[in-house]
Amino acid sequence: MEINKNDTAVVVIDPQNDVLSETGVSWGLVGDSVKENNTVENIARLFRAAKDGGFGVFISPHYLYPADQAWRFGGAVERMMLESKEFFRPDPLSLDGLPGSGADWLDSYKPFIEDGKTIVVSPHKVWGPQTNDLVLQLRKRRVDKIVLAGMLANLCVESHLRELIEQGFEVAVVKDATAGPRHPQLGDGYQAALVNYKFIANAVLTTDEAVNAMQA
Repeated sequence: MEINKNDTAVVVIDPQNDVLSETGVSWGLVGDSVKENNTVENIARLFRAAKDGGFGVFISPHYLYPADQAWRFGGAVERMMLESKEFFRPDPLSLDGLPGSGADWLDSYKPFIEDGKTIVVSPHKVWGPQTNDLVLQLRKRRVDKIVLAGMLANLCVESHLRELIEQGFEVAVVKDATAGPRHPQLGDGYQAALVNYKFIANAVLTTDEAVNAMQA
């Protein structure tokens, strides 16, 4: 997969406090994986390389609102998210309560995301981009190839990967710019994702490899 700024964009999923900060509600599940992969720093390196190289950057965020608390069924992690109010915002039409919350961006990412050039698409509601406008925004800019990173490896990242492949994009996953949950009954989500990345993605890269490709 060839990476160039004319037809390639960086897509970062859920660069938010609840999954990347030690104060986030999911840190107990994901913290070890985040630290082992150096995920926070590696995502920042991707942001920096993309901005320096003139690549488009897209954010696919996760937000849950009070109305979503009325969902009547869901999988195990969906229920965990709702019960812990992960990515929670009190109002879909107001920023009240967002700054500094679990749904907010990491402070270190804000200069990259809030520069007036990054495209923040509408929120995905479960795992994949089927419920937001990511594909539309990419197509409208004639993006054909994606460098994919963010959280969580086996949930939102893998679901985005699968849907984007089905939509006809070439996708490279940056395997150390993500991380996954470890659960005593459910297992190691990061290791499960790595296996599927190898089967599905057009390329599986390290952050070093992705940055070098964008700088070439």
